[in-house]
Amino acid sequence: MGTTRAWVNLPNKEDDGKQEIIKEVGDLSEVDVMYNQILVGIWKRPEKTPGGIILTDNTRKEDDYQGKVGLVLKCGPAAFVSTADMEFGEQRAQIGDWVVFRPGDGWQLKVGERPCRMLVDTSVKLIIPRPEMVY
Repeated sequence: MGTTRAWVNLPNKEDDGKQEIIKEVGDLSEVDVMYNQILVGIWKRPEKTPGGIILTDNTRKEDDYQGKVGLVLKCGPAAFVSTADMEFGEQRAQIGDWVVFRPGDGWQLKVGERPCRMLVDTSVKLIIPRPEMVY
């Protein structure tokens, strides 16, 4: 995707939470996301930080409501498609990308067992290689 994602080759952690989100959401094969919307599974911080701090359940539960990072699970057919009013260029979040957004920009819902957000494509502010980069 051009130079905007050249830094993506930073080392990824083996388990960055993607499989947990996919498992908790369940089968989305019969789900159609409409228009320029995207479905994002919210990333939750691990129980233990890299510095060794143990996070309480209440602290981690806040990620359900205040989480700013999510995994793109499904995109509507018009998501990230340029129009006369909005030019995306080469910047397009794809299924499996970690994205950053303002929590207030999304409609909060639970899909399967996972907190998710429905976002308009223009609500995506960053595409990042690892979810723990942003808090």
